[in-house]
Amino acid sequence: MFFLTTAIDYTNGSPHIGHAYEKVLADVIARYRRLTGEEVFFLTGVDQHGQKVQQTAEKEGVSPAEYVKTVTARFSALWEKIGVEYDGWAETTDARHITCVQSILADLHAKDQIYKKSYKGFYSVRQEQFLTDRDRNEAGEFGAEWGEVTEIEEENYYFKLSDHTPWLREFLEKSDDTILPAFRKSELLNALEKNTGADLCISRPKDRLTWGIELPFDPDFVTYVWFDALINYISFVGYTPDDSLPEFESIWTDRPVHIIGKDILVPAHGIYWLAMLHAIGFTDEKMPQLLVHGWWNKKNQSGEEEKMSKSLGNIVDPSELADTFGVDALRYYLVRDIHTGKDSNFDLDRLVMLFNTELANELGNLCNRALNMSVRFTEGIISPGGPLTDDDTALQQSLIDNTAAYRKAMDNHEISMGLEALNRHVVHCNQYAEKMKPWELNKDLAHKDRLATVLHHLAESVAHCAVLLSPILPDASAKLAAQVKLPNLTDLKLDDLKWGLIPSDHEIEKPSPVFPRIDMKSLSEDA
Repeated sequence: MFFLTTAIDYTNGSPHIGHAYEKVLADVIARYRRLTGEEVFFLTGVDQHGQKVQQTAEKEGVSPAEYVKTVTARFSALWEKIGVEYDGWAETTDARHITCVQSILADLHAKDQIYKKSYKGFYSVRQEQFLTDRDRNEAGEFGAEWGEVTEIEEENYYFKLSDHTPWLREFLEKSDDTILPAFRKSELLNALEKNTGADLCISRPKDRLTWGIELPFDPDFVTYVWFDALINYISFVGYTPDDSLPEFESIWTDRPVHIIGKDILVPAHGIYWLAMLHAIGFTDEKMPQLLVHGWWNKKNQSGEEEKMSKSLGNIVDPSELADTFGVDALRYYLVRDIHTGKDSNFDLDRLVMLFNTELANELGNLCNRALNMSVRFTEGIISPGGPLTDDDTALQQSLIDNTAAYRKAMDNHEISMGLEALNRHVVHCNQYAEKMKPWELNKDLAHKDRLATVLHHLAESVAHCAVLLSPILPDASAKLAAQVKLPNLTDLKLDDLKWGLIPSDHEIEKPSPVFPRIDMKSLSEDA
């Protein structure tokens, strides 16, 4: 079982382009793994507790439960709109999750892994955590990234994180694939050095926060958001501390992949979560892999890169993009113009350029040449034709080589590089068509077999592209399969791909455009 999760989205606002990227990335990886023949379970959802949610609900004059219900609907509606299909949906107010969190807390408390103490310190409302001097900047101040910081003195419960950091450091040092991309591991190890000896506050007193999961051993406290939210990865697949259900054992068979943004690697997922799992009793072999993606930035009026944020007013609404440019254009851009693990600048012009160039011009042109010319020149009948030339075998080799490159990239979650490989073959096909000139071959009956061979090679490539494109653009892939009148193409697995997907004397009909060009002038006039 390939178990894939994303970080659950905090229900204190509306989804933005960063949320959409993470979900589309996960959806593409899940679809690709199914294409390889693996059984996949994809879990995502929303984090609904916390002080910020309680404060926002109070400002809006509604209960926290009512507020998170409204916000959750925005997220789930967007995922449906842009074709994100998941197998499990996590909401941290779900009774299953609450039971699991309280069971784990009770278990760790009984094992003396949780204790109570009084603490006086500075607290970040935005990040919902206590700060230390290590969090101050060079000027000795708490930077703007912490938002409002107040000094608080109160009793709380703590998890003995320090008991597990020596193990975590050793585990990370010997593991080459726990943190992906690998360059993020050094960042995590450096953070561990700074956190030596520190324990994790896991509660908030009810006189300050009521919107949370009550501690099973002290009803005057609720669970701190990280010790609540992170547990969703196991609570919604059937985990219980004492007697795990068969459902959990069947899903967490191998190391799952957690897709997270780089801002929550340290300390939440890279330190807290792995240490929590170790305390619960998970072995090294069962520790998840953390696939850490970068941010979508946006250039300001001065040309400087800025992280998108509500405070800067530079958020991009993915729902509006899907409405304006189409779901295919949005999904393609999100995984094509950013290398997994790196940052990228959001650029509307590039969204349009990539769709018009690689899909409308290149793949759309290939489809037009392969299928429209077959309808016009061979009455819609596609057949292998005559003997092969060096150009024919070179095209077949291009398909073999670029499919292999596509698979290698996709296996490593490098979607952009996988699409580069696919596009290389499409470009090769169009160059082959320019060189073979089927429109010229059609003028002489003596070239009938040669014409059939050329058109067969182009149509065969369209069929393969339909399969390889399916994880990224499932709807467009189905349309391409329908264009060649082979609807079962979408049922194939990668290992089924071999030359000859289109049988001899296969008949097609005149196709319609799958990737109509985006006309910015027309969009501006419509607006």
